Amino acid sequence: MRVAFYTLGCKVNQYETQALEQMFAGRGHTLVPFEGEADVYIVNSCTVTAVSDKKSRQVVRQARKRAPDAVVALCGCYPQTHPEDVAGLPVDIVAGTGDRIKFVELVEQAWEERQPITALDDAMKRRIFESLPAGGLEGRTRAMLKVEDGCTNFCSYCIIPYARGPIRSLPLQDAAAQAARLAGEGYRELVLTGIEISSWGHDLRDGTSLIDLVEAVCKAAPECRVRLGSLEPRTVTGDFCAQAAKLDNLCPHFHLSMQSGCDATLARMNRKYDTARFFESVSLLREHFDAPAITTDMIVGFPGETEEEFTQSLDFIRRCAFAAMHIFPYSKRPGTPAASMPNQVPRAVKEDRAGRAAEIAAQMERDYLSRFAGQTVEVLFEEERAGLWWGHTTRYCKVGVRSEENLHNQLRQVSVTSVEDGYLEGEIFLENW
Repeated sequence: MRVAFYTLGCKVNQYETQALEQMFAGRGHTLVPFEGEADVYIVNSCTVTAVSDKKSRQVVRQARKRAPDAVVALCGCYPQTHPEDVAGLPVDIVAGTGDRIKFVELVEQAWEERQPITALDDAMKRRIFESLPAGGLEGRTRAMLKVEDGCTNFCSYCIIPYARGPIRSLPLQDAAAQAARLAGEGYRELVLTGIEISSWGHDLRDGTSLIDLVEAVCKAAPECRVRLGSLEPRTVTGDFCAQAAKLDNLCPHFHLSMQSGCDATLARMNRKYDTARFFESVSLLREHFDAPAITTDMIVGFPGETEEEFTQSLDFIRRCAFAAMHIFPYSKRPGTPAASMPNQVPRAVKEDRAGRAAEIAAQMERDYLSRFAGQTVEVLFEEERAGLWWGHTTRYCKVGVRSEENLHNQLRQVSVTSVEDGYLEGEIFLENW
């Protein structure tokens, strides 16, 4: 079969698509672009917002219109949480977020028998981590390593705990073994990802925590950079930072999930920290690491957010001086407590606030990048585009250089010559020049 994928949403979804690609290819099937002709179209969906649901429906309909006789499969978080919504879609297979190995077999069955299949379980009853093949297709430089699934935070705006179920962790020894294998395959960077990696180990009940996992992975793949996915602030303690700072191949890039810089808003969000605890994490990272890149997410226009509360958030992000931010206007997610909260913020106000926050974020990013002007930085190069080779530093600063040399998957020293809007430009450093 010719199999095509379309992936929406987070890094976990991307990881799981890559795993499915490997499994289909391993069974003799051919991977093809989603925009072209295929026998099977698979949409790996996201349901973090109602907009995500709409996009999933659109992609499904596009695939069916392009290929009326193909098998169209919808999997992921959207059908897991809203099976009634997808019942009328023109799909042959409806599956959720569990048993991806069985999913491959179901696709083959649908292709042979031409009968519709629905395969959904109760995510809240899951207790075992499903280990999938890590890595991806040939030519990639950075591999994601999924080490955790599930979440029990139940933030008031989020439906993902219902889509993914309780916390399940990849055992430490298995994670180390996968890291060593990926390093042996030529990957130069590993990204530890999961739905909520800060909770890694909670279900194992053996006293291990995320820092133990990080140490094991760094040791198993010493020639690879190791980058962490999004962290809850409570993870970042003095002990965590002291141990992490001893790991030479751990990237000094930490994405702390913030969402708001106002304590009253954080309380309505049912977040498990306040701004004082968040800032403690920021301060600890800067105490233990040299110029760490601290990045974050921010939701603006959450129900009940007043102009005064928003101003508090703006003051807080300036105080944190983030290296980069992802800013989102609040989007109502039906089925969550926040969707029925009073004092929903008008769309125009949300968009205005997102724009104002983005201006501050852009200036903070410029300020952070400017500290590397005239310095030499190590860059892992990934692709050539628009006449430049592009890659990232350990701090995830984007860097472009002009070179006739093929730099793909190479770690090179780069002399930074200029700071542009959102990235650095430089020249390959020639030590004996």
